Amino acid sequence: MAESLHEVDAHDLRSWVGQTYDGLADLLASGPAGTWDAPSLCAGWRVRHVVAHVTMPARLSAEQFGAEMAAAGGDFARLSDTVADRDASLPAAELLDALRSPVLHGWQPPGGGAAGALSHAVIHSLDVTVALGRPPVAPAGAVVAVLDRLAAADGAVFGLDLTGVRLEAADTAWSRGDGEVVRADSGPLVALLSGRTLPTAGCCAAAEGRWPPAGPGRAAAGPGPAATPPLSGPGVPDGCAGSPRRRTRRAARCRA
Repeated sequence: MAESLHEVDAHDLRSWVGQTYDGLADLLASGPAGTWDAPSLCAGWRVRHVVAHVTMPARLSAEQFGAEMAAAGGDFARLSDTVADRDASLPAAELLDALRSPVLHGWQPPGGGAAGALSHAVIHSLDVTVALGRPPVAPAGAVVAVLDRLAAADGAVFGLDLTGVRLEAADTAWSRGDGEVVRADSGPLVALLSGRTLPTAGCCAAAEGRWPPAGPGRAAAGPGPAATPPLSGPGVPDGCAGSPRRRTRRAARCRA
């Protein structure tokens, strides 16, 4: 049985964070030249924007972060977009070094602790790997632990309604809930529960768009929302299943 985040030792959580960022760095360092400019699951953000965002703790001192926050009028979402848009143009080598930085691996979001740091790393890594059609770079246990955390909150973390929904991971013995089945590998399920719009060519495209997000969170691949065919049942490819409902509105920024 998969462990929930509160059952995992803090040292293991920190280790998973480092492995996730190192894995993302390895993927990008060995990928084709166009990988950095491929769209991510965050609307308007390419892969390089996601990396610029997650590596802020490795590149900004406390004083620099405070200055950025003041310039953004205390709005972290505005700060996040500004820094990502600006620092996405940094050399790839600098962004890769930041991904591998022990400073980043040890960072924890205010009030989020080690569990919050892991969720941040895993979700944003999936913003890249799911969009690229690649397997997760996070350890399998980390992906399932984050999945369990999101599902245990009944979708509340990203404003989703899981009433009457049974989630099933196709790549591990994990399930939660009762009702209409939404089935996919654990990575795409995490992305889905994080309010992301999955690419139509990716696994679980049939289930994407089922729940309207209640709060802000950029959540589409490319400049617009992905079209989602109403597929369900045994004919759905790649182990995905679910009867989707459209999102009622687009999200405004990329949360994790």
